[in-house]
Amino acid sequence: MTADSGDELALLPRLAQLGTAMNRGRLAQQATEATGLALDRPAMTILLTLAMAGAPLRVGEIADRMQVVGPHVTRQVQALEQRGLVRRVTDPNDRRASLIEPTATGAEAATRYTSTIADWFREAIAGWSPEDRTELNRLLTKLTDDLTTRLTDS
Repeated sequence: MTADSGDELALLPRLAQLGTAMNRGRLAQQATEATGLALDRPAMTILLTLAMAGAPLRVGEIADRMQVVGPHVTRQVQALEQRGLVRRVTDPNDRRASLIEPTATGAEAATRYTSTIADWFREAIAGWSPEDRTELNRLLTKLTDDLTTRLTDS
């Protein structure tokens, strides 16, 4: 792709469309319903962020990964904590600080959500060749890594 090819501009509406489908569309609603819990998008995103991290995180780390400010995460974490979906644990590196981790119920909700999304993707690309699936994974991984690095460096 050359800088003036226009391919990048043609990609933007597709990325926006995919983002909308994943975050605000029927798919997100179905996946949230599959959790069996009444959760709004920010709360679900925190549970997913914690599940994908695979380890407890500080509120600031959650906010960074979600690309939002800390106070929004703090309020959501408090609400999730009251519902028994996350808990605070002591940071082993700094006893004054706490980390957030999902409870078993919170982790199960994140698993049900991601399973619903994964099933939807499996169905969407069921007719694709193994090579096309591999290429999609490779290119999406490369795009995500490059964009994340660029956003982090900015």
